[in-house]
Amino acid sequence: MKKFLRILKYLLLGLISLVIIAGFIIYFRAKNASNKNMELLGPEAPTLTENGRAFRDLNKNGKLDVYEDPSAALEARVADLVSQMNLEEKAGTMFVSMIGSTPKGKPMETPILSTDILVLGASLVLPTNSELIARKKLNSFNILTSLDADLMAKYNNTIQKMAERTRLGIPITIATDPRHGTENNPGAALYTPAFSQWPTSLGLAATRDTVLVRHFGDVARQEYRAVGITVALHPMADLATEPRWARVNGTFGEDAMLSAQMTKAYVLGFQGDSLNQNSVACMTKHFSGGGPQKDGEDAHFPYGKEQVYPGSNFDYHVIPFTEGAFKANTAQIMPYYGIPVGQTSEDVAFAFNKDIITGLLRDSLNFDGVVCTDWNIITDSRISEGRAWGVEQLSYKERVKKVLDAGCDQFGGESIPELIVELVNEGKITEERLDQSVRRVLRDKFRLGLFDNPYVDVEKAKTFVGNDQFREAGKLAQAKSTVLLKNSSLLPLKKGTKVFVSGMMDPENIENYGELVSRPEDADVILTRLKTPYDERDESIVEQFFHQGRLYYTEAELKEILELITQKPSIVVVNLERPALLSEINSEAEALLAEFGTSDEVLAALLFGEKQPEGKLPFELPSSWEAVQKQMEDVPYDSKDPLYPFGHGLRY
Repeated sequence: MKKFLRILKYLLLGLISLVIIAGFIIYFRAKNASNKNMELLGPEAPTLTENGRAFRDLNKNGKLDVYEDPSAALEARVADLVSQMNLEEKAGTMFVSMIGSTPKGKPMETPILSTDILVLGASLVLPTNSELIARKKLNSFNILTSLDADLMAKYNNTIQKMAERTRLGIPITIATDPRHGTENNPGAALYTPAFSQWPTSLGLAATRDTVLVRHFGDVARQEYRAVGITVALHPMADLATEPRWARVNGTFGEDAMLSAQMTKAYVLGFQGDSLNQNSVACMTKHFSGGGPQKDGEDAHFPYGKEQVYPGSNFDYHVIPFTEGAFKANTAQIMPYYGIPVGQTSEDVAFAFNKDIITGLLRDSLNFDGVVCTDWNIITDSRISEGRAWGVEQLSYKERVKKVLDAGCDQFGGESIPELIVELVNEGKITEERLDQSVRRVLRDKFRLGLFDNPYVDVEKAKTFVGNDQFREAGKLAQAKSTVLLKNSSLLPLKKGTKVFVSGMMDPENIENYGELVSRPEDADVILTRLKTPYDERDESIVEQFFHQGRLYYTEAELKEILELITQKPSIVVVNLERPALLSEINSEAEALLAEFGTSDEVLAALLFGEKQPEGKLPFELPSSWEAVQKQMEDVPYDSKDPLYPFGHGLRY
């Protein structure tokens, strides 16, 4: 036995040594590659003066070029820059790749040992910053990092300086998924505590307040710009007509006109009345409406590639764009992954679909802004296959060509400009076609003021982002978005009420108004917070972030909930990321509330009457799973005998 343990010990030591050696090899290879990439960069852009005006000499030629001149007309600046760009630079401009930083706000250039799975994974999977900027000549990125505001600002300045040292000094556009909620889902939203915290889009819709929504957009705009973010990969103008869909949480609900009103206010908040140097450009998604997923399965995955229209309601899903996003002049558009089955001349996904992108979006609706595909529709990655639904048989290069032929301008989540270069050199795509898309991308960079000053004030970011005024506005929105579904004269609670709490992260907030007790039998009232149920799926890393499938609690879950809430008068608060089935709970609870990102602090104030729940449901709550299965994916509020209808909401 001792001999066996000694052998095992040596084997383990040998294995650990091999891992350490392999780690050093990987690290030094990455470091060497990074050094070679950095050697491709030139000097920083000097500041020159001509006729009393200072300008940044981005191409370092010692004179004022038209594209460097802040006083020149927009189209003249765009044309001048395009005329100076080579094929590789044009190709690089047509990609929006994911990019990461170290936890200290430095460019991610080598693998990072971290307990944060996102940081560790990004450092192992993503190309380095220098590879993307210096070698591949990309200048638009989706940042995956969630840091303190000053570190995010510092990171922006560092990579902008790297971009300044490229041949033409084209500045970087930093884009992001939503960051102002409490959800942390790398597939859809990033929790960033440095920012003020607001309800989800469903919660904003529940307020029915377009002034509030525009104010949210304005606050988020200011916080984004302070750290260098200039493109919002939101809002979602999709309609939640299919309650099982995993991405209902990012929508404004199932009503087209409500979604249009919310989308318009949201975009105006971020962009202002016109895109300018203080704006954040909105990439509104997912044209022409990603909501009617077959059986609610999401199009990130092969089993969810089909969008279906059993109610012949395709046009209904376009309304939030025509009456919302386009009325607010959204700068950019993103199509979804799915195939609009039977709606166009070929059953291929939106970004590959010329009938959708050119026929409907460009020609019929006259949209001439940037169209960027959703992420990873061309290549397979280490965590998922390329989502080229309907064209899976095509090679990567053929997929790229089909996207360009469809009318898109940028590829999201990819960094393969060499394929575009090959297509042009082979005569399969003209350079004039690239120029068309590159001009669209550059127009937004100029309008956003990035060519004149892409840098931000690190010290200001530290104190300005997430300031008290912004945080208080977010809390007011949380309160206003909360929906009182049922109240049998239990709410508001009287001060001093004894409360037993289940499911709260910070139950001590109750002690600001009442008495917290540790046993249900000692309580006057039982309070429980619940999440929307879902099927747990883990066939891929990405799948774990998508809550889809069932809307009902399992028999065991429901038994546990009912056993608790039937002991004393009870308040049940449900976080509705999708329309949960609550019939049995509704029958037993004295009070039932729905929330969309309401903190424990705000909830306590609501329950004791310090604040008033004012929200209205942005979708109906079905009464049964059978009703869910029988409703049509593309039709709003059509389930039989809903527990609560769209628009329901009580007051104290």
